[in-house]
Amino acid sequence: MATIYIDEETGRDESSQLGSETSPFKTLQFAYIQHPAEAQYLVRSPASDADTDAVDGKVWKPAAKSALKKAVNYHEQQKKKAAREQELAAKRRQEEEERNVVLLKAKEIVLEDDSSLPPPIKIKLDEVGDHIKLRGIDDASSQGTRVRVVGRVHRERKQKDVLFVTLRDGYGFMQVVISGKLAKTYEALTLTRETSMEIYGEMRQVPAGARAPLDRELHADFYKIPSHWRAAGGEDAITNRVTADTDRSTLLNLRHLTLRGEGASSVMLVRDAVEFAFYQAFRELRMRKVSPPALVQTQVEGGATLFQLGYYGAEAYLTQSSQLYLETCLPSMGDVYCIEKSFRAEKSLTRRHLSEFTHVEAELDFITFEDLLSNMEHMMCRVLEIVMADQVVAGYIKNLNPDFTLPERPFMRMKYSDAIKWLQEHEILNEEGQPHAFGDDIAEAAERRMTDEIKRPIFLTHFPADIKAFYMKKDQDDPRVTESVDCLMPGVGEIIGGSMRIDDHDELMAAFKREGLDPANYYWYTDQRK
Repeated sequence: MATIYIDEETGRDESSQLGSETSPFKTLQFAYIQHPAEAQYLVRSPASDADTDAVDGKVWKPAAKSALKKAVNYHEQQKKKAAREQELAAKRRQEEEERNVVLLKAKEIVLEDDSSLPPPIKIKLDEVGDHIKLRGIDDASSQGTRVRVVGRVHRERKQKDVLFVTLRDGYGFMQVVISGKLAKTYEALTLTRETSMEIYGEMRQVPAGARAPLDRELHADFYKIPSHWRAAGGEDAITNRVTADTDRSTLLNLRHLTLRGEGASSVMLVRDAVEFAFYQAFRELRMRKVSPPALVQTQVEGGATLFQLGYYGAEAYLTQSSQLYLETCLPSMGDVYCIEKSFRAEKSLTRRHLSEFTHVEAELDFITFEDLLSNMEHMMCRVLEIVMADQVVAGYIKNLNPDFTLPERPFMRMKYSDAIKWLQEHEILNEEGQPHAFGDDIAEAAERRMTDEIKRPIFLTHFPADIKAFYMKKDQDDPRVTESVDCLMPGVGEIIGGSMRIDDHDELMAAFKREGLDPANYYWYTDQRK
């Protein structure tokens, strides 16, 4: 009988080991698997006083019976596991072979549109109307209109010999029932999510107790899936690349795919509705749209946040804001607005610091500061009224933010100096860990905490001139502060900002000097004051 050596300190559990005294294994379990029930197993153990052949305080001793029993049990478990894996592998091979036979046979099935059926009417997936066959009416004379739809596979599931597909086209979702010969084609058996389909069939109400988008489903009688419409499968399948567990940074890199999900697409659909509502609300106030330039040679906010680029040998920047340019249109167009891109070189991973964003801006002529506040309040509430009047969009918002409610008017008015007192009384510290003092630029966290505790929309007004933009008009009663405002919303923070403008030429030129800005680059703006 061979002797197998095990040394837990110097041994290695590798098949290249011989199990000899000079090439021992590390564990008894591994040694037994390599040489089961055919050897004497010696384990290097601490020597006792009676051991005369000890080397370095250790000696080879027979493995303990309990340890040997564990090794035997482990070996049996591994044998059973290997047998099960072989059995499963064989079963998978058999299933794969059977599936290949089915797929080969499925390739022989050719679908043709039944020319005896009426030509289909093309509809979007959210359309409803008289073309649906009503539930419970089975006579042949009562049929749903034959329709044609196109879209991408959002979900799919097989139930016996019926394939249920949820189709998506950006306008809505539709459940499609594919059965009989149509469910046995190669395309149906290998269908992957995001595959594009063109489907003909009859619209019917879903059976009682069943659920489907808009309480109807399409019973297909024909479909097409051109080869270049098929979405990738395997590792490239969207279900493998974008999952609930996928790292957030990876999802941002795969934004083109995450936008196909219900959450991200809902955000985009709400954004579309909000932007359209702004157009409508501005139009109701007889305000006119302008498209100011994106390439400029001046700053509006801080110079450190400018994106600089070359412009035919001159220095130019991506615009931070269009508001000064809008002012140039007031004398000829009246009240104006724009919805354009703005750019800020603020490298930060927060939702309030975006390098590129869509900016809604407006300029009003012949107004007071109170007029400004009233207009801002009206615009925010009116836009939300328009958006929430669309039941589909309101449904998206309810899913995205179940606690959302329309803000109540009037909004609370609070001066900056009163906000400083409130923060001091509630012992909310500034970013340096000190009590807030007049002149502090109140940080977002403190602002949000105050708003969330007050639980009302707040017009925070009259900020110190030293922390606001150079063009903001000072309050006649307190020249330390400007006629400026930020609107703060509970749960969100700042939503909108605005101010009155310096209308005196000399005062404006002094502001340029104070900020160290060359007014020559702003000649088109300072000319407005003449």
